[in-house]
Amino acid sequence: MRTASREYATPGSTSASPSPSGTAKTRSSRSVFSAPPALKGNHGEDVKELYYYLESTPTHSYMKMLYKYPQGEYPYANLVEENKKRGKLDPEYELIDTGIFDEDRYWDVEVEYAKADTEDILIQINATNRGPETATLHLLPTIWFRNNWTWSDSDKHPSLYAAKGVIELDEIYLGRRRLYCDGSPDLLFTENETNKKRLFGSENDAPYVKDGINDFVVNGTKKAVNPKKHGTKASALYKLDIKPGVTQSVRLRLSDKEHGKATGREPFGRAFEEHFDLRRNESAEFYGTVIPGELSDDAKNVMMQALAGMLWSKQHYHYEVERWLEGDPAEPSPPPERKNGRNCQWRHMFASDVISMPDKWEYPWFASWDLAFHCIPLAIVDSDFAKQQLILLLREWYMHPNGQIPAYEWAFGDANPPVHAWSALRVFRIEKKRKGQGDYEFLERVFHKLLLNFTWWVNRKDQEGRHLFQGGFLGLDNIGLFDRNAELPGGGFLEQADGTAWMGFYCLNLMAIALELAAVKPAYEDVATKFLEHSRTSAAR
Repeated sequence: MRTASREYATPGSTSASPSPSGTAKTRSSRSVFSAPPALKGNHGEDVKELYYYLESTPTHSYMKMLYKYPQGEYPYANLVEENKKRGKLDPEYELIDTGIFDEDRYWDVEVEYAKADTEDILIQINATNRGPETATLHLLPTIWFRNNWTWSDSDKHPSLYAAKGVIELDEIYLGRRRLYCDGSPDLLFTENETNKKRLFGSENDAPYVKDGINDFVVNGTKKAVNPKKHGTKASALYKLDIKPGVTQSVRLRLSDKEHGKATGREPFGRAFEEHFDLRRNESAEFYGTVIPGELSDDAKNVMMQALAGMLWSKQHYHYEVERWLEGDPAEPSPPPERKNGRNCQWRHMFASDVISMPDKWEYPWFASWDLAFHCIPLAIVDSDFAKQQLILLLREWYMHPNGQIPAYEWAFGDANPPVHAWSALRVFRIEKKRKGQGDYEFLERVFHKLLLNFTWWVNRKDQEGRHLFQGGFLGLDNIGLFDRNAELPGGGFLEQADGTAWMGFYCLNLMAIALELAAVKPAYEDVATKFLEHSRTSAAR
């Protein structure tokens, strides 16, 4: 299974949650699963996979997910062709509608992660044959380094190599790590390099490319992987013949510690199971304080999985706008028009943070509107992370110097509904109720930055000073007869009732924050009355 972290991708992550995707192949498949295919549907793009986030602690000390993998050939063509026949009034054509799961011919692939220590990640993959016959599963836990040597000016090249059945990792900043693989899998190595010959018809930069492991397993191309067993991407190939209803487990361990007989620490000894039991019990104990006891078992399970989905959907997001505009030093210069293109007014934007994504598979990009809503359920399980996310968007390397909050990746300058104050207030109150004490320092920090954002709204979206706010994506999605962020055809500007309503809502939330702060600092009383008057004026318009 795989994930992406700052410098390398691994079966487990210490800084954020891992991605559930991996590589697996049944004997009747024609391709190796490596990422969820987003196929065109009659309702737009849609991920045609069945995966479920089941559990996660806020610290990611324990995580669990389930992937349902068909044993037959994946029906790519059938999904595309059927969706072409369906109109927007027809139901979505899903994977299960293709018949690929008939007679229960599929695998349940359950993946668990547990931390023995900050840099010691235990992984267990349980594959269950749900079908009526014995079947073969090729399971490939995969690890690789993020390729930043191709486009950067760094001459530091990381490496993976085999050493006594262990995949060794060596990287200049992170030092050495080891991926221990239980049993005796075949270790396959290649480079995390684009297959330019396949994509563009040009020569490859390296003799081994990132899809070499796929070619080895699916097509039997032996020369597609490095026989010297080193590179920047590697997989441990497990071939499992599993009887109906039987579960087989694969265990792995990514650690900065050396394990083995010489050290007295066995990577998969009794301590491995004890750590998993400990983390499972800690997770159960924690959620016993979060999920209401009066809920039914089914409702508790729904809430557990919903919160797990929020925690699993964190991802490291890296976007340096100035570098993107100017181009990477080791790559050809971008076209001149890029400097006047999207986000060109946001050169200060420098994002390199773990962020809660709308969806880590289908929508893995930055969106401040979504993030504000995410913080509400996140506050139930991890109020510190929720507060950090809200403050992050108001920091000087995110917020525009004019006070605007960046909207989303493809157009930071768009206007989203002002929901940040509402979210911050809700997070403050949720934490205060859970802990019995409010974080007034957080609330004050947010409030002062929101004053800058409020001023931007008043000066930029209320051009005539009448408390009527116009333009932008204001809660009615991105679909419209024309772009509400641009000038109207024929001149003029658009006044929107929902824009005025959102601003009235913004005023009331800023007033409520000021009143919360006034309880500990009376000076904020005057600010509260100011926003009360502002909201009354807006309502009168």
